Amino acid sequence: MPKIKTKSGAKKRFKVTGSGKIKRKHAFHSHILTKKSTKRKRNLVHDTLVSSADMDRVTLMLVL
Repeated sequence: MPKIKTKSGAKKRFKVTGSGKIKRKHAFHSHILTKKSTKRKRNLVHDTLVSSADMDRVTLMLVL
């Protein structure tokens, strides 16, 4: 059987941590920022972990 390729979009958006968890960025921080509060924009800057409900889907895309 041939090897399964990693999804190009997923490899650009997700990063695996040393402990095996998957990091992601927040959405809604690219445009239309004037109506969003400073606190909301600041909280969107930080990375977060992929939720447990989406872990199986993301790991399939990354072929881990």
